[in-house]
Amino acid sequence: MSNVSYGDLKDFLIEMEAVYDTLFGDVEAPVSEICTKLRIGRLDVRFYDNPEKEKSGECEKRVFYQSPDCDMENFICERRVTNISNVVVYTVYKLKNSPDWDNDEKECIKLVITMLFVFNGRSRLMDLSYRLSFYDPDLDIHNLKAFMRKSGELLASGKIFGYTAIYLNLKRFSVVNLQIGRENGTRMMKRYIEYISSFMDSDDEIAARIGGDNFAVLVKNENLNSIIEAINGTYLIYDDSTGDRIFISATAGIYEIDGKIPLHSPTDIMDRISIAFSAAKNRTKHNTAYFDEVMMNRSRKELHISSAFRNAVNNEEFLVYYQPKVSMENYKICGAEALCRWKHQGKLVPPSDFIPILERGMEICHLDFYMLDHVCRDIRKWLDAGKKVVKISVNLSRRHLSNVSLLHDILETIDKNNVPHEYIELELTETTTDVEFNVLKELISGLQAAGISTSVDDFGVGYSSLTLIKDISWDVLKIDKSFLPEAGEKYDRKKKIMLRHVVAIAQEIGLECVAEGVETKEQVELLKSDCCNIVQGFYFDKPLPADEFEKRLNNYQYFVI
Repeated sequence: MSNVSYGDLKDFLIEMEAVYDTLFGDVEAPVSEICTKLRIGRLDVRFYDNPEKEKSGECEKRVFYQSPDCDMENFICERRVTNISNVVVYTVYKLKNSPDWDNDEKECIKLVITMLFVFNGRSRLMDLSYRLSFYDPDLDIHNLKAFMRKSGELLASGKIFGYTAIYLNLKRFSVVNLQIGRENGTRMMKRYIEYISSFMDSDDEIAARIGGDNFAVLVKNENLNSIIEAINGTYLIYDDSTGDRIFISATAGIYEIDGKIPLHSPTDIMDRISIAFSAAKNRTKHNTAYFDEVMMNRSRKELHISSAFRNAVNNEEFLVYYQPKVSMENYKICGAEALCRWKHQGKLVPPSDFIPILERGMEICHLDFYMLDHVCRDIRKWLDAGKKVVKISVNLSRRHLSNVSLLHDILETIDKNNVPHEYIELELTETTTDVEFNVLKELISGLQAAGISTSVDDFGVGYSSLTLIKDISWDVLKIDKSFLPEAGEKYDRKKKIMLRHVVAIAQEIGLECVAEGVETKEQVELLKSDCCNIVQGFYFDKPLPADEFEKRLNNYQYFVI
């Protein structure tokens, strides 16, 4: 024991205890010192997840200490098993050409191993805790919590202003999963983020998974252009045996952190890239959108509208306006579309200012049922007063298709107002997925069985129009105004032919045909020559408050001038 004392070990234990309370404690220094005193040439450890892995030799290996002169034939081996059946094997090799260890030294070596075992267990638990906290379990990359942590560190140190934050979503990734399978899709997701990470050259840069196919990136400004190129798309190999590739790109919201807008916390960064991402999603020609002050003001306006919505419903600030539908046979009102107007703080808010915002969430569904209920109230009032009543069409957002009790809720709203079903028509827009299409088809069948008319709105705008009218038995087809010539426009011969045939198809399959957005005499005459049944638009009337529309109903006849 001439080379080492218990005092030395006591100092070692104190140093070991100090590193217990740090996440990334450096144990090499105290271990190196004690190994030198104990004439140890090498100290390594092998970690096995379980005894079966130990039999197969599958392990994680770490060398704690190694000198150039190691006697690989002279060693002490100690095996430990944790309470969760992990196996840890420590091997201590003697320094070459040094005296053999005496019994006291061997006991000290075993004590060192015991201390390392305690340290390793704690270290591995801390590492596991860190990975569970800051890593995504499926892709084995950083998660949102890690992104927020890194952003907070840079913000606190004042270094954040040389960085750009990005929120990105992989484009059409559900299609990718269908093409190459979900397992390959997950690998491609990881490979794509690794590709983006390859342009980073600092530990302060990070790519993290937020959830699903959404990611947050923090990158130095000088590396931004490379990241944007990756966002615009790259081919990645998904089958290493064949070399087959698939194109992966993303939609991204970008925030260059320049300090022009005050920044208080990592949450501010996340909010701003989320706002920019929402703007990017609504673009058709570009994959990216950059956050700026204009976007921030727009976001505040949207937040105000969303927060004011519930009170507006409770206070009945939303008003029903009726735009007449006119029969091309006698130019009399034969129906109307119910349109929403918001009277807020004494002013009418244009629908374009609030409808798109409400459509981003489920508020639009509450508004649709509010409108249906108020339309039913008006119809009931007109019927009770013995006034003339026509069929009123009410719009339903595609958002409703996720509501499994939608048909029941519609019928309940109409029936509680005691309104005959023939006075209600529901307008729905084209769908974008097969799931929505099947739900829509079932809904239309249920409404028609209940005697409620249905119409497909904005026909011709989407890509699945013909399938929509082929596979679903609508009552009415509303032709989008894009088929009509605008004032002063030289009418496209192709557009004219398409309009004529759309009207003919509708009539051949038994659909009533309504043209919306009619604003000129020329459009009226064109539609009449094509035998369109009904028109709607500013040429005859703008949307009217309920009392004005009520006056129009009494044998009112329009004239084509």
